[in-house]
Amino acid sequence: MIRKAKIADVVEIQKMLRDFAADGNLLARSLSELYTTIRDIVVFEDEAGRIAGCCSLHIIWEDLAEIRSLAVLKSHHHLGIGRRLVDACLSEAKSLGISRLFALTYEVGFFESLGFRLVDKNMFPQKVWADCMHCPKFPNCDESALVLDIG
Repeated sequence: MIRKAKIADVVEIQKMLRDFAADGNLLARSLSELYTTIRDIVVFEDEAGRIAGCCSLHIIWEDLAEIRSLAVLKSHHHLGIGRRLVDACLSEAKSLGISRLFALTYEVGFFESLGFRLVDKNMFPQKVWADCMHCPKFPNCDESALVLDIG
């Protein structure tokens, strides 16, 4: 089941993101950041009631939002959960009137399968790069930027 995250989910979300960050696949998020951005997050809850995936829709500007912190437990890979999480964020972006989504990722093929297209990272406003300051790879980013026009 895909649903909006709740405060009670934050510790489990942080653990999942920390595990993916340890593998170098995304940025870890602090508990403080997760609590203050809880409204951005959707989760996948499996039949046992365990959080098995998460994704955030982070609004950058009036016409731009980022899909970030997309993670699905390895035990739940290849079940379409990542696609469903991104679709939930896409639906919310549409309902808010946002016309463009982007993702910074190593999973180019996954995002291309959802209709995103590769773009030059330099096309984004400076505000996009605020989180990059916390990345251990800064300033040598090796992620790819993808965009989806929805409006």
